[in-house]
Amino acid sequence: AFAETEIDSAIASILNSTTPLMALLLGITAFGIVLIKRQLLGVFVGLLGCLILIFSGANINPDQNYWYACLVLIASVCYAINVNLIKHYMQDISPLGIAAGNFLVIMIPAMIILMFSGFFNEDILNDTSIHKALGFVLILAVVGTGIAKILFNKMVQMSDAVFATSVTYTIPIVALFWGMLDGEDFSVLQLLGMGVILLGVFLVNSGKRKKVIPS
Repeated sequence: AFAETEIDSAIASILNSTTPLMALLLGITAFGIVLIKRQLLGVFVGLLGCLILIFSGANINPDQNYWYACLVLIASVCYAINVNLIKHYMQDISPLGIAAGNFLVIMIPAMIILMFSGFFNEDILNDTSIHKALGFVLILAVVGTGIAKILFNKMVQMSDAVFATSVTYTIPIVALFWGMLDGEDFSVLQLLGMGVILLGVFLVNSGKRKKVIPS
């Protein structure tokens, strides 16, 4: 969310589609997943696509600070850590229990940040446009975060971390559509970068992943 104060939502969503790449890399380094050649190629192709997207975006939108794109990549790494931990250590915990635990832990720092954000300022609370915005935030929280998180946890437990994070493939398509409706600039080179990223993700997910079994 902080990154999108400086870069377009379409760019952020495309970078978010690197999550399967991050999930695989973390699985290799921390959870004993063996990488085949095609997947290694996919990792490099995906990272190349990220570079194309960032640098082309910096040219078409020079007023935006594309260093903020790094925050989206950091978020992707955090998603990758999350799914690998769920898959390897929380198979016996209900998806609802995992989601509830997540949000209980998040609630404390979130409330502290909210207190220092100026949200409780009288002028802000009396602003009618804020009330409408809060309604959209509520919908996003319940449907796009709460319910989606429960379903996502279940999918991770049923499949594997990389397959589950493949849901991010569809995010750039939807975000690009809404971004164009909202008047965001998008070049052919950026579209190429998106295609390269998705090609990299496809290569990463092609082929069977193996887990190292200690002898």
